[in-house]
Amino acid sequence: MKKKIIGLFVVAAMVAIATISFVRDNIDEQEAFAGEQMGTDMANNAANEGLGKGNAAPNFTLTTLDGEVVTLADYKGKKIVLNFWATWCPPCKAEMPHMQNYYEDMAEKENVEILAVNLTSTDVGLDKVKAFQEDYALSFPIPLDEEGLVGDTYQAITIPTTYMIDTTGTIQNKIVGPMDEQMLTDYINNLN
Repeated sequence: MKKKIIGLFVVAAMVAIATISFVRDNIDEQEAFAGEQMGTDMANNAANEGLGKGNAAPNFTLTTLDGEVVTLADYKGKKIVLNFWATWCPPCKAEMPHMQNYYEDMAEKENVEILAVNLTSTDVGLDKVKAFQEDYALSFPIPLDEEGLVGDTYQAITIPTTYMIDTTGTIQNKIVGPMDEQMLTDYINNLN
């Protein structure tokens, strides 16, 4: 009888631990943006000379963290989420799980490619970028802007900065600041 009671306590303790862990993980995810101002669409800002709504997205070629060469023009016909980020940036860290969730759940269905350009020239080393990719289990391409030229071209001064590019290669939105999955979904749904 005592063994059954002890066994029951052990099972109850395991269920309690699993429940607490699940709730804590969900609270952490919900609070990831607590105190953060969400991104703002700056596509119509006059300071975006050549990078505003309706402008052709400047082409570039970069090598990804995995050694693949990517050229933006090769993605014409797809909706592109062009994100600029760094490993040391707290809002970038907060939005990456949302981008990964979207990529896993919706990208193929919605004809979307996420290109998360790491501003390597301002980051703390390729080993940190690789560790970040592994820690966040990121599966979308991470082009490396090792010289800072693409970030400069796209005026990625405040990060994260994200451009929404439609299937014709035209910029539709420039979001400065972090996005959650719903915000990402809303912007992508407005692309053609």
